[in-house]
Amino acid sequence: MAAQQAATSLRGVQTKCLRSMARDPLMQCLLPRFQQRNMATESSVLSTSTSSLTPFISISTPLSHRPPPPVPQILATLYTFPSMEPQSFVEYPAAHLNVPLRRDILHRAVVYEGDKARQGSANAKWRSDVHGSGRKLLPQKGTGRARVGDKKSPIRRGGGVAHGPKPRDFSTGLPKKIYDLAWRTALSYRYRRGELVVIGEMEDIDNAEPRWIEQIFDKVNFGKRDGRSLIVTGTKLPNLYAALAGTYGVGLAKTGDAIDVKDLLEMGRIVIEKQVLDSIFKKHSSDIIGTVPSAVGI
Repeated sequence: MAAQQAATSLRGVQTKCLRSMARDPLMQCLLPRFQQRNMATESSVLSTSTSSLTPFISISTPLSHRPPPPVPQILATLYTFPSMEPQSFVEYPAAHLNVPLRRDILHRAVVYEGDKARQGSANAKWRSDVHGSGRKLLPQKGTGRARVGDKKSPIRRGGGVAHGPKPRDFSTGLPKKIYDLAWRTALSYRYRRGELVVIGEMEDIDNAEPRWIEQIFDKVNFGKRDGRSLIVTGTKLPNLYAALAGTYGVGLAKTGDAIDVKDLLEMGRIVIEKQVLDSIFKKHSSDIIGTVPSAVGI
């Protein structure tokens, strides 16, 4: 009974307030806003046993229960090699092939790879490393000549090197999320410029002669006059790799585990297998929040 009386009184107060506000011209403009007001704050004051008030209380849906927004997709064409005929289409998430260009991220990634590739094996013999006696060659005074030390002095022939290089580690640090973003940024930049060609499955050529691969590349506009091309395959193809190695300025072939961000930016075009591209996206996606679906063929 108490709950029903509270609901009745609350309904009456609400009706009187709406009628009084409807007579005021200012309240007529604000009335739609008051009608749309959520009463979830008032529900906490009432008892939980007032089940009769539920039709008058509108509780908004929590953010955790809302469905995630749809992920935009990027459409890429799948070609066959070496005929370069369109085979089908494949969809990639926008977080993979539509990343905005960040020159600072690409620069940090290239510097990181260059520092990591340095051997740091230079080793010069200092004064203490040179074989020989430490005896003073001439007396300090009385000879009329300049002061000299032992024969291992850096100013003498056969002596040690002053402040020469020693083995060291030149590698620098870079967060994994920034490095993963650089991979997808480079691929997205090439995709927007039309310089990313996705191959379904690349087969080895029949002839390993360099002139034959040059003719193939000139026919599909991958040759020297159209910019050098980087061929990325999952496994090493002997004839294709040998033919490209014998050419000059035509292209370069590498496996998927032997490329880096610098390779993606050097050549004029990237011809990559779909399985290699999928593995790159799978490996370098640590900075993406949540789960991003993989590529879908059409």
